[in-house]
Amino acid sequence: MQHSVKNRYCLFLDLQDDPEKIALYEAYHRQVWPEILKSIQDAGIVQMEIYRAGNRLCMIMEVNDTFSFERKQAMDDRNPVVQSWEKLMDGFQQRLPFAREGEKWVLGNKIFDLQSQLS
Repeated sequence: MQHSVKNRYCLFLDLQDDPEKIALYEAYHRQVWPEILKSIQDAGIVQMEIYRAGNRLCMIMEVNDTFSFERKQAMDDRNPVVQSWEKLMDGFQQRLPFAREGEKWVLGNKIFDLQSQLS
C-alpha cells in the first residue's frame, strides 16, 4: 500500500566543531548502512535530507501517515544495527545548548510558510 507525504519536519543538531570529524561524518552519510536506510523507510519516512552550515545540521523529513516520532523511537530501540549506528554517530555530534535532557535532534518550529501567506 502506497502512502503519500503527510507532514514535513525540520530538525537541528550540532556536530563537534572539528574539521576532521565533520569530514568523516559526511563520509558516513555518503554511504549510509543499508539497514539504516531500511529502518528510515520502515518508519514511514518518505524523504530525508541533511544540510550542514559550519557545524550545524538541519535535517528535513517528509513522512507519510504511518510515521510518528514515538513509533520511530520504539522501532530504533529494538534494532541493534540502528543502536550501533547511533552510537557511532554520537561520537561526532553534540547537543544543542537548549536541547532538553536526552534530546538529540531538536524539532524546529515553522515560523513562515510562503503558500499560506499567499492564500
